[in-house]
Amino acid sequence: MADTTIPDLALTTILDALHTVNVHVAQQYPGDGAARQPVHTVYGGAHLFKSDVAKKLGTAALKALQEHAPDAATLADALHLDRAIAERLYPRVVDKLTREPVEDFRIDFEDGFGSRPDLEEDGHAQLAATEMANGLSDGTLPPSIGIRIKTLNEETKRRGLRTFDLFLTRLLDRTEGRLPRHFLITLPKITSVEQVTAMAAACDAFEYWRQLPAGTLKFELMVETTQSIIAPDGTAALPRLITAGRGRIVAAHFGTYDYTAACGVTAAHQHMRHPACDFAKDVMQVTLAGTGVWLSDGATNVMPIGSRESVHAAWRLHAEHVRHSLVTGFYQGWDLHPAQLPSRYAAVYAFFLEGLDAASERLKNFVAKAAQATLAGDVFDDAATGQGLLNYFLRAMNCGAISEEEAVALSGLAVNELRSRSFATILKLRMKNNS
Repeated sequence: MADTTIPDLALTTILDALHTVNVHVAQQYPGDGAARQPVHTVYGGAHLFKSDVAKKLGTAALKALQEHAPDAATLADALHLDRAIAERLYPRVVDKLTREPVEDFRIDFEDGFGSRPDLEEDGHAQLAATEMANGLSDGTLPPSIGIRIKTLNEETKRRGLRTFDLFLTRLLDRTEGRLPRHFLITLPKITSVEQVTAMAAACDAFEYWRQLPAGTLKFELMVETTQSIIAPDGTAALPRLITAGRGRIVAAHFGTYDYTAACGVTAAHQHMRHPACDFAKDVMQVTLAGTGVWLSDGATNVMPIGSRESVHAAWRLHAEHVRHSLVTGFYQGWDLHPAQLPSRYAAVYAFFLEGLDAASERLKNFVAKAAQATLAGDVFDDAATGQGLLNYFLRAMNCGAISEEEAVALSGLAVNELRSRSFATILKLRMKNNS
């Protein structure tokens, strides 16, 4: 078989982009309003990846749930949940862990893989690609999947791009040119806009040499350095990083521990609710609002292992972190261990189920009055509220907290109205039908 990797000349050109000044390009945002944002990304070392990883993680997660919270009451006590809410969500968590335990998985060639000899990483890149190809053929991959390469700084840029090239080359060779439907590359530890420019150039080159449609490859940014929040000139860095991606960037993930370390926070106080993290995520939210770029929070690094008491304490901490993310508008986060999946889904489902009745009343009342400012109980709603209320139901459906049938019954909307995903469209349809 002919060598179809990116030629050395093209690779050199990409590497040279790291030393050039970024040219201005039109800002493009690839956000797809119809796509389902995953509630989490599970990270696992590339050396451990197998095509059936999602099934294995689900089996391990169910075992942890059955061992440490065999019923809704025990789970309620562990996570400090209302008993009635726990009764509603417990069978949904079991169903989720059985049916779709992992929504997004990242094969990690960075921190979860470590520094290894080049020949060893070459081999794991190709083996992991073969496993992904097998999973694609067998239908065992999670709905979203991808790889995290090493950072494109001076020390590891060639290694990162080589892994990118070897993995994708082997994957396409084994799948006759097919990629998983939602495939992403994660770019970590960004310290300059040139690194994002180089990643976009690598995607351009690979698509050209493999005759893929332009724009096929998408990637996401890891926001885990101070330079990816505030640029050297004191301005917000993220808008320029998104522009440098030339329409390929679909998400920005916050890296809790690298970021707090960069801020000088000691290890004992590095956690997801540290004020430094909230500041960084506020900047992410403000600068990326309305762009279609998904936001993801980081990971809880206390693993739920050991005695039931230890597992419950870890679950409780994890659930508190997940809830904090949701309250602050981050609907995705990282999970690092299969026993975190029960607390992830329980916390997410509880968040939506707890507010469901109130949201239902407000949305019905608001739609009935054609988005005129109105009172629902003691809550005042104006036109800006409509899409937010609709998004609540859409996200609750997407993660499995409620079914589409339940959303229709609770929201008072028709199926086609829900699927439009647009409050303005719903109002137009109703006004047209009533005219």
